Amino acid sequence: MTPAHDRRQRLHELLIALIAQQDDLPLLDPDQPDLEGTAPGRWLDQNRRSLHRYQALVRTAVTLDALLDAEDNPSPLSAG
Repeated sequence: MTPAHDRRQRLHELLIALIAQQDDLPLLDPDQPDLEGTAPGRWLDQNRRSLHRYQALVRTAVTLDALLDAEDNPSPLSAG
């Protein structure tokens, strides 16, 4: 397996573990709301909040992966 494949697999596993820790992680609502009333705005806002939560989980997984990579491959500090 290539290093890129290994990293992608590790990111996937980290993200799945983070999702599993969430108590209530809503899915995006694919149904379009009735266009009368305030439902469309509420629907968009709910989906936007859900998307932000998923984006935060992905950023956390990427950060954790980078920290794990840094522990495995410490870069020498330059003297100076």
